[in-house]
Amino acid sequence: MDNEQILRQFEAIEGKVERLIGVCKSLEATNSDLIYKIEALEKELQVKVEAENSYTEEKALIRSKIDNLLAKLEDVNEV
Repeated sequence: MDNEQILRQFEAIEGKVERLIGVCKSLEATNSDLIYKIEALEKELQVKVEAENSYTEEKALIRSKIDNLLAKLEDVNEV
């Protein structure tokens, strides 16, 4: 192999490495975006879970009050 051919091979390898570095940087950026989106979705999910829990507690409280009122009405009807 002569020096010119060796230099061309090194240039080809260098070009491939540069493209690989570009791909890696692109993937890192995509990964960062996805991590940000996951965090945002997790926060949104947490808010919804808390709202659902609050709704469930409120529903149970209302059910309890209705049951108490029905019991009082039954007591009034029995008298």
